[in-house]
Amino acid sequence: MKNSKVNKNGFSLIEVMISLALVGGLLITLIYTINYHLQIAERQKTITICTLLAKEKLYQMEKSPSITKGQFDFPYSDFYYETSMKRSSVPSMIEIIVKVNRDNESVVFSKLIWESK
Repeated sequence: MKNSKVNKNGFSLIEVMISLALVGGLLITLIYTINYHLQIAERQKTITICTLLAKEKLYQMEKSPSITKGQFDFPYSDFYYETSMKRSSVPSMIEIIVKVNRDNESVVFSKLIWESK
């Protein structure tokens, strides 16, 4: 019987395949998680901009209430607004309502102001 030495200096094919499968699974999970969190960040950015634009429009409505509909100027040209007014249950007060939206996100603000005569 011959005494042959077995060379164990490398990895076997099965070890390499298992490690590649593990790394691939981790990368897919990482990419999915990053994508999910980027979508959340984009949604929060849109809601924040809608909120700030609605507050600005509400401030303008306090000065001169009117029913309008339109689009904001650049760089917010993909945001739309709609304003309305209705009588309040409180005497001599009207409720002004501002709705700002972009895609599927929208923000609505309302405020009571004195009715000008």
